Amino acid sequence: MSKVVIALGGNALGNTPKEQQALLRKAVKNIIPLIQRGDKLVITHGNGPQVGIINLAFEDSYENKDIPYMPFPECTAMSQGYIGYHIQKEIKRQLQEAGIEKEVVTVLTQVVVDKKDPAFKNLSKPVGPFYTEKEAKMLMERTGETYIEDAGRGYRKVVASPEPLDIIEFKTIDKLLNDDNIVIACGGGGIPVFKDNLTKGATAVVDKDRASSLLAKKINADMFIILTNVDQAQINFNTENSEPIGKISVSEVKKHIEAGEFAKGSMLPKIESCINFVESTDGKAIITSLKNLDNGMHEIKSTVIHK
Repeated sequence: MSKVVIALGGNALGNTPKEQQALLRKAVKNIIPLIQRGDKLVITHGNGPQVGIINLAFEDSYENKDIPYMPFPECTAMSQGYIGYHIQKEIKRQLQEAGIEKEVVTVLTQVVVDKKDPAFKNLSKPVGPFYTEKEAKMLMERTGETYIEDAGRGYRKVVASPEPLDIIEFKTIDKLLNDDNIVIACGGGGIPVFKDNLTKGATAVVDKDRASSLLAKKINADMFIILTNVDQAQINFNTENSEPIGKISVSEVKKHIEAGEFAKGSMLPKIESCINFVESTDGKAIITSLKNLDNGMHEIKSTVIHK
């Protein structure tokens, strides 16, 4: 029996509730075997597309004077709620089909950040839908917000992405986990709140992999798994000389970081989050795809980072 934190990407969850529920049916199917073997499971998830869509909907309505202005932290809380609800009910449904009696709970999670973090001056976290360059320029002129090109897929709005310093609800999450519940937490990287005023939310999105790594450390997890769209991280990525990374030590993977092998907006934060977890615990970190999760648990065709 292991204590496992699984980070599920927000881009894998779709852009509409209907699409999200269909995708989650496939996602949860891959997670159920971990529960069946007795692992204590925390599921975290991204919310980049979803929180941006929620924020955009409220901004449009506000401009049309239909509803009051909705601050960004509240939009993050909403995304935690509805994504958590969908994950929670799908896990419960598939557990019942498997004849397993176990409770599933979503914890609205707050993550502490520093208002002096340089990220608030250097906006970098893409949120919301993709736009063409022409559309993005029109939006920037109209709103004064920042849009950047995102991994060759189009342009997206960017907000601050500060480092997570603490997780307010981690003791509650750990207690629920130890009482044999399945816990969904740190949705979208958590709702960022300022360390000098925990009642004040920040207009930011904390990277979900960094927040998940911190949570895994705080609850002393045995394993931290980041699910992405590839089975393994690679060196020489996207070239004919690309090589998948299998089992690798922290010191070895740091050499690849120094060589600039991992993209800043893609694989690098995942690798760094794994390193942060492994260096602080006796556990191991795995990067793999959702469909390869079972292989990943057995260190097959996946990237496994260890001390």
